[in-house]
Amino acid sequence: MKVTDLRSARLNAGWSQAKAAYRLRVSQPYVAMLESGERRLTPRLARRARKVFRLPPTALPLPQTPETRLSGNASQTLAEELAALGYDGFAYLRQRRRWKKNPAEVLVAALAQSDLEARVVEALPWLLLRYRDMDAEWLVSQAKLRDLQNRLGFVVTLARQVAEREEGRDTGGVQALAQLEAALERSRLARSDTLCKASLTPREEQWLKENRPAGAERWNLLTDWRAEALPYAH
Repeated sequence: MKVTDLRSARLNAGWSQAKAAYRLRVSQPYVAMLESGERRLTPRLARRARKVFRLPPTALPLPQTPETRLSGNASQTLAEELAALGYDGFAYLRQRRRWKKNPAEVLVAALAQSDLEARVVEALPWLLLRYRDMDAEWLVSQAKLRDLQNRLGFVVTLARQVAEREEGRDTGGVQALAQLEAALERSRLARSDTLCKASLTPREEQWLKENRPAGAERWNLLTDWRAEALPYAH
């Protein structure tokens, strides 16, 4: 969330700085300094502002270097974060209290894992479909920094294919996904990779190389994920 976003949210709500300050539990001068850029919006205050102004999780500030080394069971941690963001496949986990993260941060953290459970991998295109206002520039820069262009590119391809299948689809959303694909295409890696499945056996690798869909081959990934196999693609 940028300071300009905070000011826009306040004005859209029709609130004075004094009323916004009361709801944010800070002083009016502090709100004025935030809006002028004299003070930094802390992560805690950004989360509070998102709730107060009913902003989407994509309004949360993105870290310059997101944490990708997840402690404990990475698949379980990501499942809980996806549940907090509204993914129906993990609805049973929503009872657990967890702060929402910016979905772009969750997506990068997931793609950076060497091994993930299939139930988590299948949710990744959903993030792009549900939160189509993700910061595409940030996603591309983080993918390049970690050599995740191919993984992200393929997930974007799956999301675009699902969007194109939807009846009465949002053409603007499809176009945005296509533009993100094109941006990643320019830095596509030539080396082979998997979609968060480093534990493949040589036999599995050979089978996938021979039977992977065109999208996976385009992004040099050994995976058989297809848009029509995703649970929310129907």
